[in-house]
Amino acid sequence: MGSRRRVAERRKTKPAVIGGMIAVVVAGAGLGVYALYGGGAAADDRTQNTSASAADHKPKVKTGPLSATEVTTTATTFLTSWQQGKVSTAAAATSDSAAATALLTGYTKDAHLTGVTLTPGTRTGDKVPFSVKATVTYKGTSKPLAYGSSLTVVRDTATGKPRVDWTASVVHPDLKDGDTLVTGESGTPPIKAVDRDGGEITEAKYPSLGTVLDGLREKYGKKAGGKAGIELRVIRGKGSKSSDKTLLELSKGTPGTVRTTLNPTLQAAAEAQVAKRARSSVVVLRPSTGEILAVANANHGFNTAFQGSLAPGSTMKVITASLLIDKDLASADKAHPCPKYFTYGGWKFQNDDKFEIKGGTFKASFARSCNTAFISQAGKLDNDSLTEQAQQVFGLSMNNWAIGVPSFDGSVPVQSAAQKAASLIGQGGVRMNPLNMASVSATVESGTFKQPYLVSPSVDNRTLATASRTMSSGTLSQLRELMAYTAGYGTAAEAMSGVYGNVGAKTGSAEVDGQKKPNGWFTAYRGDLAAAGVVQAGGHGGDTAGPIVAALLKTGG
Repeated sequence: MGSRRRVAERRKTKPAVIGGMIAVVVAGAGLGVYALYGGGAAADDRTQNTSASAADHKPKVKTGPLSATEVTTTATTFLTSWQQGKVSTAAAATSDSAAATALLTGYTKDAHLTGVTLTPGTRTGDKVPFSVKATVTYKGTSKPLAYGSSLTVVRDTATGKPRVDWTASVVHPDLKDGDTLVTGESGTPPIKAVDRDGGEITEAKYPSLGTVLDGLREKYGKKAGGKAGIELRVIRGKGSKSSDKTLLELSKGTPGTVRTTLNPTLQAAAEAQVAKRARSSVVVLRPSTGEILAVANANHGFNTAFQGSLAPGSTMKVITASLLIDKDLASADKAHPCPKYFTYGGWKFQNDDKFEIKGGTFKASFARSCNTAFISQAGKLDNDSLTEQAQQVFGLSMNNWAIGVPSFDGSVPVQSAAQKAASLIGQGGVRMNPLNMASVSATVESGTFKQPYLVSPSVDNRTLATASRTMSSGTLSQLRELMAYTAGYGTAAEAMSGVYGNVGAKTGSAEVDGQKKPNGWFTAYRGDLAAAGVVQAGGHGGDTAGPIVAALLKTGG
C-alpha cells in the first residue's frame, strides 16, 4: 500500500509540474523556460540549440568576386530584356532600377528609337562591351543609328546578387547621369563655325573643338540666322557644365555662320602637341586684344582648357609676386629668404628636394620656384590680399567672363592660416585652368587685363569683364624681369630654349591627393602671344607642359 501510494503520489504530482511548465512556456516563451530550469546546463543547451537553429535558417548573403557565369548571365538578362522592350525586367537587373527605368523608357518614348539590336562582345573581367543598332524615326523620317557601349556587373552588397552597375553611359557613352535622349526639332539651329580667316571649323578637322562647337551652337544658334533641323540629341541635366550634343541628324537644318578668333595654323599645331601627351590641355591668346587663337585638349570629352578647375601650383606665383612687390614685401634684386622649411598656420612647408638659397635675391627664388620665399610672407598679408590682387589686377575669380562658350574664370577664395599660405604657391583652395593662366601671362605682357574671348563681343553686344586697376609701372617692370629671368635661367629655361624675343615664363607643379605625379603647369609669353598648358599627373611643368607651350610660341612667332 505504502509503495503503491508513493507511486500514485508521484503520478499525481509529475503531470501537475509539467503542466505548469508548459503554461509558463506558452505565456512567457524563452524567458519562462530559463526560469523553470533555473539557468543551469539544461537552460544553456536549450538556448544554444534555439540560436543555432535560427542561424541555420537565416539566408546567407553571397560575397566575393563575381564568377564568369554571374557576369555573363546578368549582362545577357539585361541586354535581352532591353532589346525586347521589357523595361521593368531590364531595370530590375541593374543597381538603380528607378534611374534605369526612366532612361530606358525615354529611349523609345522620347528618343523614338525602334528595332533595337544589342550584340554583346567579349567579356573582360566584370566588363561586357556591346554594340547597338537601332532606327530613329520621327514624323515619317527615319535614319539608322549604330554605336558601341559597355556595362559592368557588380555584386549588390545587400543581397549578394549580381547587378549591372547603372550609369547613364550604359545606354549611350555620351550620356551622363541626369541627361536624356530626345529626338525632335532641335530648337537650336545648327551653325557653321569659321576661323579668323573664314575657314570652316569641324570636329573632324580639329578633334579638340567638339565641345567648343557644341557651346557655340548653344549660344549663337538662334542668333546666327539658321533654321533648326530634326535631330537625336543629348539634353544635359540640370546643373551640367557641358553643352547639349547632337548624335544624329535626321534632316538638316540651315546653319548660321559664327566667326571665331581661332588661328588655323596655331589650332592645328595645338592639336598636334596635345596628341603627344595624355591628359594635356593648352590655350594660346593674343595679349593686346584678348583673342583666343587656339585651344586643345588631349581628352575630347571635357574642355579642361576652358572649364577645368585645378590647383595651378607655382604658376600662381606670378600673381603672388605682383602682390608682394606691390606691398614692398619683395623686390626683384633685393635679398629674400629661401630656407629649406617654413612653418605657418601649423603646417611645415618645404621646397622641392628641400633645397635652400642662401643670400639669394627674390629673382633667384622666383626663377627656381622657391616655395618658402612666398610662404614666409604669409603673416604680413591679410586673408583677402591674394583674392583682391587676382580680382582687381588680373580679372580672375569674379565669375563674369563671357568668352562666347562656357568657361571657368578661376577661383581665389579668401583663406586663413595654413590654407592662406598654401594659396600663395597655387595650392590650398586656388583653382585655375589653362585659359586663366594664359590670361595671367597676357596681362603681364600687355600690362593690362583684357578678358579672353573666342567670339567678338560685337556679334551679340555682350560686355566683357574688366579689372578695376592695373599694376604700377614699377611692379610691372619687375614682374616682367622675373619672368624673363625664369625663361632664360630658371626652371623654364630648358623648355624655352630657342624661343627668342620679348619672352617670359613660369613653371608649376601642383600636388593632387591620390596622384603619384603632380600636375605639370607652364605659362609664358613671347611678344604678342601668351600661352599656358597643363599635363595632369604628368610631373614637373618644365618637362611636360613646357614643351607644348614653347612649341606654340615658336609656331605663332
